[in-house]
Amino acid sequence: MIAVMPSDDLARHLDFLREIDRLKSVQRRTALVDRSRLENSAEHSWHAAVAALVLAGQAPAGIDIAHVVRILLVHDLVEVDAGDTFAYDPAAQHDKAARERAAADRLFGLLPAGPGAHVRAWWEEFEAGQTREAMMANALDRFAGLLQNWGGGDGGTWRHHGVTREMVMARMEPIRTGLPALWDTVVAIVDEATAAGHLQVEG
Repeated sequence: MIAVMPSDDLARHLDFLREIDRLKSVQRRTALVDRSRLENSAEHSWHAAVAALVLAGQAPAGIDIAHVVRILLVHDLVEVDAGDTFAYDPAAQHDKAARERAAADRLFGLLPAGPGAHVRAWWEEFEAGQTREAMMANALDRFAGLLQNWGGGDGGTWRHHGVTREMVMARMEPIRTGLPALWDTVVAIVDEATAAGHLQVEG
């Protein structure tokens, strides 16, 4: 127990931090590279944020990398309520926006008005995908899954769910504009996975 009760504002911050701890229990469909288990959404957000730092040299000139990291750290917080929506399941996408917006209302509303507005603005920026920082964040979000499915050497989620080359290329499209220095690498990885039989080819 806390010996000295926090102020109302601090108490709300602590409530929010306790609540988002639940993100560590939100399971995704993508396995770790070592295939020992499926990852959770908190691990995904951390990995994508570290990728922003490590791949900063590949970013378009003038990108605010610190802001990209901020966006990535909060981009999946709504999954505390909404859960993870599998990227290659069209049926699960139909109510995704509504579920996540309701989650945003509740979660960011736990914070005092000022901080809550700031954190929500970063999430909204990622969702809109209009700023250069949000475009890079979206690119890294997609690239993370690509690396994990390819990195384990067995196709991972792609093979397990019968994902096609065309589906992956469509999913990776934000990388072409958000982090264009990686586009040739994306194509090379998809080509390798296709040749290995890890990705099906439509038609």
